[in-house]
Amino acid sequence: MSLPVLICDDSALARKSISRSLPKDWDISVSFAENGKLGLDAIRQGKGDIVFLDLNMPVMDGYQVLETICSEDLPDIVIVISGDIQPEAHKKVREL
Repeated sequence: MSLPVLICDDSALARKSISRSLPKDWDISVSFAENGKLGLDAIRQGKGDIVFLDLNMPVMDGYQVLETICSEDLPDIVIVISGDIQPEAHKKVREL
C-alpha cells in the first residue's frame, strides 16, 4: 500500500519542484493542495500521512493548518517548507 504524501503550497512551481525531488523508487501516492483549507480536507481524507506544508498561503495559512492538525490530533508528519525564515516564524512553527 502506497504511503500518502500531500504537498500543500500555493505555488504551482513549488508543488512541482517538491514532487520531482521525491525519490522515484518510493512507494508513495502524491496529492496536491493550493491552500491550507484544501490541504486540511485532503489530510482528513487520508491523503497526507506525510505533509509538505508552506506557511504563507491564501484562504488558510500553514500556521492555521498546524494548529488544526494539533487540535484535532491528526496523525500526520509535517515538514514545513517556507521562504519565511524570520525567527518569529521558526519559533511559532516549533511551538505548534
